Amino acid sequence: MTQSRRQLLKAGVGAAAASALGSVAWASSGQPIRILVGFPPGGGSDAIARLLAEKLKDELGGVTVVVDNRPGAGGQIAAQLLKAAPADGHTLFLSHDHTISILPQVVKKPGFDSQQDFIPVAGIATFVNALAVSSNTPAKNLAEYVAWIKANPKRGTIGIPAPASTPEFLVKILADHYKLDLVAAPYRGSAPLLGDMLGNQIPAGIASVPDFMENHKAGKMRVISVLGAKRQASMPDVPTLLEQGIKGFEELPYYGIFAPKGVPQAFVDRFSAAVGNVLKQRDVYAQLTALGLTVGYMNPAQLAARETAYTRVWTGIIQRSGFQPQ
Repeated sequence: MTQSRRQLLKAGVGAAAASALGSVAWASSGQPIRILVGFPPGGGSDAIARLLAEKLKDELGGVTVVVDNRPGAGGQIAAQLLKAAPADGHTLFLSHDHTISILPQVVKKPGFDSQQDFIPVAGIATFVNALAVSSNTPAKNLAEYVAWIKANPKRGTIGIPAPASTPEFLVKILADHYKLDLVAAPYRGSAPLLGDMLGNQIPAGIASVPDFMENHKAGKMRVISVLGAKRQASMPDVPTLLEQGIKGFEELPYYGIFAPKGVPQAFVDRFSAAVGNVLKQRDVYAQLTALGLTVGYMNPAQLAARETAYTRVWTGIIQRSGFQPQ
């Protein structure tokens, strides 16, 4: 056997051993794997986490995976819990861009540093944010919405899932671009925002396409514009902000899973591979796509690169807005 052949064989045995290590350690502890979610049940993050948790059990040799909702402060509470969790592979965090990329820039003391305290494990998908209106708001598109607000300036409230989030900055940008008197109304997650929109308590909202998808399809609210460089396959008739002359929002936000710093690489590799296998399952892919996600597994390095690119874009937007961390 050649030396190179021995090296390849050794590497393969090492990888298999690392994979086995992850499964054995999880199984022998008798402790479930906990996926923290920083928003209430009923929103997009929760739906994704519960679907993955159900499927990951088989991929991880029967280890129970549970979803632990810790809503509040735009995911800040869940992120702080992740930082404080033992680095043993039993606590992970499913999050989108807001908590990981935005919150550390808009809060003086978030209680965590995404770059220093967390390890990227697996990227799940990218998505886009959208502007939607409630059923009793007459606008069918963005131009009609702008005209309606100008005729009804007291109706310029737009709900957002969290304060100092990308939707809040979008409200300001729309107000400046169209010379409107718009006010962002922060909620504790997308679920209560959707509840008020369904009850026609608020005329419009900005959140992710996955948050709006079900109600948009059912005709209970209307998505009138999306971000990103191109229209969404799930709602091809809805134009982008870019098409309507508002540039700078083409970088895609993401959903990913993160672990606390210090988790052994064997756990990271094993769990990441399991997520990748789950995302290949046809029913999982179909359900996530139906939510309005662009499903695509990202390994730890790829998720880290997506996080870095997105953070860089929004750092510029936040700085140009003049927003001061609070």
